Order: sequence, then C-alpha cells, then structure tokens
Amino acid sequence: MTPVVAIIAPGMMGAAVGKRLVDNGLKVLTSLKGRSQETEARARAAGMASVSDKEIAASDFILSILPPGDAVSLAERFVPALKASNAKPIYVDCNAINPMTVERVAAVIAPTDCPFVDAGIIGSPPRPLPNPPPLAGEGRVGAGESKVAGSPRFYASGPAAPRFATLREYGLDVRVLDGALSAASALKMSYAGITKGTQAIGAAMMLAASRAGSADALFAELSSSQKEMFAWFKRGLTLMPPKAYRWIAEMHEIAGFVGEDPAAHELYEGAAHFYERLAEDFAADKKDVAALAAFLDKGATG
Repeated sequence: MTPVVAIIAPGMMGAAVGKRLVDNGLKVLTSLKGRSQETEARARAAGMASVSDKEIAASDFILSILPPGDAVSLAERFVPALKASNAKPIYVDCNAINPMTVERVAAVIAPTDCPFVDAGIIGSPPRPLPNPPPLAGEGRVGAGESKVAGSPRFYASGPAAPRFATLREYGLDVRVLDGALSAASALKMSYAGITKGTQAIGAAMMLAASRAGSADALFAELSSSQKEMFAWFKRGLTLMPPKAYRWIAEMHEIAGFVGEDPAAHELYEGAAHFYERLAEDFAADKKDVAALAAFLDKGATG
C-alpha cells in the first residue's frame, strides 16, 4: 500500500513538497486551521486535502515544515491525537532547529509512541515534475536519481530515518545520516550558518556602502575581484527580503547551536537582529530593501 503523508503546514516549502508527493501518486493531508486564504489556495493548488488532527494522526508520516519558532508548539498540539491514534505515524521534524531544540521536540513526541526522525532541508522547494515524468535512467541521471530530480535534500537522522527514506520512491531526495538523533539538524545549522550568515554580512556591507556614498566603487570592485561570490550574492539577496522574517528564529537557533563559542553566538544573534530589522523594513516603507535592490541592479541599470 502507498503511504499517506501529512504536511504541516502548506507554506512555500510545505506546499511544494506536498505537490511533489501528490504528483507521484500519494495522498497528502494538511491542516488549514487558522490559516490564511493565500495558504488555503496554495494547499488546494498542490492537491493537498485539509483534514482534522485526528485524521492526520492516522497517516503514515507527519512532516513538520514550519518556521523554527513553531516546531515545539506544533508537536505539543498533536500529542493528544497521536496518543489516541493506533496508527503511530512517523513524526519527521523538518525545521531549521538546533540539536537542543530537536531533543525538546523528540521529548514531546516520545509519550505518543510515534517514531521520531530529525530532518534538515537544504535547497529550494521542489520543482514541478515534467509532463510526462522522465523515464528511469533517462538523460544523465540514474533510475534512482531521476525520481528525486529537482527536490531539495532531506537529510535525516535517528533510528527511524531509513523508514522516512522510503519516500525517495515518491520524489523526495532523502539522505540518511549516521550518528546522533540530531545529526541532520547539526548539518542544517552548520550549512545555513554559512549561507544565510554570509548573506546577512553581504547585505549589511552593501547597505553601509550605499549610506557612505561608496556603492559604485564597491560594486565595481566586487564585479572585478569577486565575480563568483558576487554572482552568488546577487542570486540570493534578490530573493532574500520577503524571506527575512523566517530567518530571524533560524539565526537564533544557530546562535544556540554555536553557544559554546561566545563570539560565534554573538555573531549569529547579530544576524538575527539584522534580519529582524530588514523584515520590519520590508513590511513598512522598504527603504533598505530598495537600497539593496538598487545596489544589486547597478550592472543592469548603469
């Protein structure tokens, strides 16, 4: 029998993951309790069915894909339904949380007797499958890789991770890690600390140069001496402002991850404050967002 997967919640990543599974023949459930009309429309477009918590607790897998600050509260919300369910779905926490928070979520789920998997998502939301889907072995990828083409990597850890990895058959690129229960989140924290931490530094300096009147000179120097890095910044920072609000809690989680290093902890708390300020600017007059866009567009406009 094909598994039934529940995804909470159908945000940009969650809905895209849901659509990938639906396109591969699975029934995908979600909860739209208290969600916006935009989220409801996204879930419908992905082919996800809105059901009760009781029905979600009867699925085979529950994938928690939320802003990291909501990871613990979501697990707590489902405890009564999971305790009452005979199905005992595998609870997969896919959020950008540090190992200490993983242990908290796992401890919340433990009394339900549901298997727990720690997962970290690295990459963009899954791309829509071609129509028709590629044949196994077609092109440059092998039979196994063709099924998961266009999917972000779901690094997974914990004793039940191999069971979660069966979703590779339905289009998710799941990669099982050895080691501690929270090995996947340790990887996610390390990777995001580099990529999103670097974006915060780059954006802060571009805005500082703009305020100081040296934006043209900095743009020219980066274009000349840091071509690859600057191309990466252009791609990432162009898309970053609408997502900044989601990265605040993630930076706090990374600060906790590096907590034994006081200087590194301070660095990522600073990144959290930077993204908080940028998110507030994006929601208001977009002064800094416009300045950052103007810097990144200099090559196109002048």
